[in-house]
Amino acid sequence: MKPAVFLDRDGILVKERLVDGKPFPPASPEQMQILPEARSALERLRRRGFRLVVVTNQPDVARGLIRPADLRRMHQRLLAELPLDAVYVCEHDDLDACECRKPKPGLLLSAARDLGLDLARSFMVGDRWRDVEAGHAAGCRTVWVDRGYRERPPAVPPHARVQSLQEAVAWILSQHPQEE
Repeated sequence: MKPAVFLDRDGILVKERLVDGKPFPPASPEQMQILPEARSALERLRRRGFRLVVVTNQPDVARGLIRPADLRRMHQRLLAELPLDAVYVCEHDDLDACECRKPKPGLLLSAARDLGLDLARSFMVGDRWRDVEAGHAAGCRTVWVDRGYRERPPAVPPHARVQSLQEAVAWILSQHPQEE
């Protein structure tokens, strides 16, 4: 069983759109911008033996604001341009009451089962309260990249609170013994 770093998509790997201090995903594949630090940060984690898995809520599919085919194109691009193992996505809205929508841990649990991941040795990195709470519920250590959004903070304290993906990676590597 391998350790993993689970990563939220928007605000961690992809530039979010801010509207009145609240984050929103890109509205189309053409608007999606991979953050410049994402590749080097993920490569550092990969060199230390981590599997890298995106776990992302994308309720705009259920809301009819983005087509499933466009969302797939975005994720294909992420897989082509970044050293990722997989992308797990919840396309539901809160009213669907599914098990995969963060803050529930369904996406992380599915990835762990499918990819043979050790959740106790894994980390969840996200910029919203839902990410931190999903990571806790799955039994991972959590890193909150606090972007200062105008929304509530995590109800469960993260293991680390940082300002960037690079800081998150540095903290994870300080917590993870070198693999032989």
